This record gives sequence, structure tokens and C-alpha cells, in this order.
Amino acid sequence: MGAWAAVILVENEKKILTGIAENTTHQRMEITAVIEALNYVQKYIPEATIINIISDSQYVTGLPERMQKLKAANFITKQNKPIQNADLVQQLGKLLQTFTIHFEKIKAHLKKTSDTDYNIEVDKLCRKLVREKVNSQ
Repeated sequence: MGAWAAVILVENEKKILTGIAENTTHQRMEITAVIEALNYVQKYIPEATIINIISDSQYVTGLPERMQKLKAANFITKQNKPIQNADLVQQLGKLLQTFTIHFEKIKAHLKKTSDTDYNIEVDKLCRKLVREKVNSQ
């Protein structure tokens, strides 16, 4: 069981997106949060062309610099198997072509400061969503 959350900030407006998935991993949830946020921006804020993504996920923030190599390998490992999360990585690759995106990696589990408030907020939201889902079953 896993959950994802994203906070979208545009000028003085804040939009929170969330979701839940079963049989998943934390990496899938981290990349899903970014994909869902970018899909939202593409649909509802089409004038946005430059996007800053702040994440505590080294996996997610490292994907853009690896994307060209992954595409060249057709998202297949040297062992001739699909890379982990190939479906989501490919979706992100397409979205990277739509926007100018700057990824910033921040440390996880830091005390609340102006730089980490939203990271803490999405972590709490995800834990809450998973608890609620587990308790409802």
C-alpha cells in the first residue's frame, strides 16, 4: 500500500494532489507524484512553461540526467530486462519534453523550516492516506 502527494504553488495559490495505490513501492509513488503534478499543470495551467520540482527523492531528481541514456537503451537493462518503473519513467520522459523543468533535491525528514514545509506536508499526507486506507479495510 502506498500513497503520493504533490503541492503545486502558482503565485499565491496552493493546490494539493493526492492518490493511493496498492502493490506499489515508494519509488513508484515518488515518480507518480511528479507525473500527476505535471499532468495537472499541463491541463489547468497551460501557460506554465518553467517548473521547479523540489523532492527528497534522489531517484526522481536523478532521472532527468539519466533520461537520454535510458531512452537510448529503450528502457532495457544490460540484463535485457525492463528497467524498474519503465512505464512511469517513460511517462516522465514525455513530460520533460513539454516543460522546462528544474529539479532540486532536498534532504528528507528535516525539521520544519520555510524550505522544507511542503516536503513535510506531503510526507504527513501520504502517511495519513495509507493509515486511513488500511483502517478502512
